[in-house]
Amino acid sequence: MKGFTDKGLTEQLARKLEEDARKRKTGVVDVDAERLAEVADRPVEEALAAFAESLSERTANYREKVLARVRVVLDGAGIGTLRGLDAEAVERFLKAYAAEKDLGPRTYNHYVQAADTFCNWCVRTKRLASNPLRGLDRRNAKVDVRHPRRALKPEEFARLLAAAENSPKSVQRIDGPTRARIYYLAYMTGLRKKELASLTPASFDLAGRPPTLKVAAADSKHRREDVIPLHPELVDRLRDWFAGLPAGRKLFPGLDRKKTQFMVRADLAAAGIPYRTEEGIADFHAAGRHTHITELLRNGVGLPQAMELARHSDVNMTMRYAHIGLGDQAAALACLPTPAGPDALQMRCIPGGVGGRGASPAVTTGEKKTAATPGGAGGCGGDCQHLAVTDGMEAGGIEPPSCER
Repeated sequence: MKGFTDKGLTEQLARKLEEDARKRKTGVVDVDAERLAEVADRPVEEALAAFAESLSERTANYREKVLARVRVVLDGAGIGTLRGLDAEAVERFLKAYAAEKDLGPRTYNHYVQAADTFCNWCVRTKRLASNPLRGLDRRNAKVDVRHPRRALKPEEFARLLAAAENSPKSVQRIDGPTRARIYYLAYMTGLRKKELASLTPASFDLAGRPPTLKVAAADSKHRREDVIPLHPELVDRLRDWFAGLPAGRKLFPGLDRKKTQFMVRADLAAAGIPYRTEEGIADFHAAGRHTHITELLRNGVGLPQAMELARHSDVNMTMRYAHIGLGDQAAALACLPTPAGPDALQMRCIPGGVGGRGASPAVTTGEKKTAATPGGAGGCGGDCQHLAVTDGMEAGGIEPPSCER
């Protein structure tokens, strides 16, 4: 490197550089720490530009949202360098920003997660020694759900399909019969809007055993290729839909850019079904994917199988899509088998002591006597009933069917 015009100063600089090199070589100076210190003082925009490049393989929508949220956090918290990243400053800004913009807990957490993702990337690329935002509190999204969804009942979904099929109007430039096909396919497969928009006839293997549908990794939410079995009735309809259609042509071109809630709103209104109820809203995601998962569980599919069909990573996520109400619980309880036959449980009454009449007498079961049942004001009185079992059952306080009062 260049020195100075003064020979003495140049020699001093040379000696310093040689000494620094010796310390690095002998391990006295930590080279990584030295590099971290240098990078930490550079403008944060340099790191952000490199972070954007690292997201090139993600979807454009994901990339734009994450970068926009990170910029909001960095600018709002006044962070100009990586060294300036401070959890307290970020949290103080986010709380003020959430109050100003009326952000729900879920949206608030998206900003925290975006900033956390950026910091983790900085650690991985050796721009930071550790994540300064690790442990930043998230908010409980369950206590303030801004847009709770509800699944449609089977009869409601049938009316929605009929309303769309018979509609003379185009909504979002999609005619009624095509909307009906979109709803039907969303319900029968549980696919998301973007996944539906990616489908072509080549996405389906109708001759397979079983027939399947393939969602490319680029279009799947979790970035992996998914293969989904198809319902037999759907297979029959698809054969009719695909007649004369080129293999590479999109079934629903541009669907991912449509505001599908307006489609569903219009067709629900035509069917006389409210879009919003006390249970939640019935937007496109609810009418299709939520209803698909709920009906799987209502019709006897086990939770592990429903999780796999929904392509969720854990059952907790699947349960968020399962809208099982009190009526469903009562119907499930009705399936509980009851004892039958002459040895079934019967109701018998055992005299007890109420009103200070003392304890009930000992109960005889076959040859054996059991201890008396405590009476008193809190005991079992003459009008109280106990379950009785067969003569072969020996249990204290339980009266066999043959016992008389």
